[in-house]
Amino acid sequence: MELNKIYLGDCIKIMQDLPNGSIDLVFADPPFNIGLKYDIYNDKKSYNEYFEWSEKWISEAFRILKNSGSIYIAIGDEFAAEINIILKKAGFNFRNWIIWYYTFGQNQRKKFNRAHTHILYFTKDNKTFTFNIDNVRVPSARQLVYNDKRAHPKGKSPDDVWEFSRVCGTFKERIGDHPCQMPETLLERIILASSNENDIVLDPFGGTGTTAAVAKKLKRNYFTMDISESYYKVITQRLNGNIHEIKRNGLERNTTNSDSLF
Repeated sequence: MELNKIYLGDCIKIMQDLPNGSIDLVFADPPFNIGLKYDIYNDKKSYNEYFEWSEKWISEAFRILKNSGSIYIAIGDEFAAEINIILKKAGFNFRNWIIWYYTFGQNQRKKFNRAHTHILYFTKDNKTFTFNIDNVRVPSARQLVYNDKRAHPKGKSPDDVWEFSRVCGTFKERIGDHPCQMPETLLERIILASSNENDIVLDPFGGTGTTAAVAKKLKRNYFTMDISESYYKVITQRLNGNIHEIKRNGLERNTTNSDSLF
């Protein structure tokens, strides 16, 4: 296992080559199976095919996680319940069902606007796991409004509804031709809370490389992969600091499409 490297290929096959209990934290933003336009991946599998595929990669994630490890999975409404069940069947222990509330939702024509994603947080062990609460505390109403002396001076643990803007096509943070770029601020909270410096953070669906980039910035080791050669190149250039090179190569997301994903 070579750390701090991007791998090109199928995540299940790559994870199968990793040792048991070698990873500290897994963050995964898998395809939602709702027909998004990825580079080469078919995002419209049958229900059974998608369910069975999810079981396979989550089973591998369980095997390679250390006993003290954690997993966070971002998933849409359509399969959140199924992923929750698969995680429990694999042996994971439930911690939180987090709602990521977008401050910039997607416009809809035939239903209410979609303005959230589910993030399922599980640990491998029920009692022994990494959770650095002091790294992610936020100001509380007791501090800011009521001046309550009982309030923790560093703030409170974040609620299970997280408010972060999604990365829209017109945002400066947007760097690649990918329908689901994650915001760095969201990954910072997860990585700071559930890993320590020099730990190994794995993202089986590299995308635009946000997980790896944030892990690198926070002095963690990263291990990421993608099945798309185009996305692989974006991640490589991003981690090498060549953001402008990505744009010169024409890999930016079409802003019209990126603001109407669902």
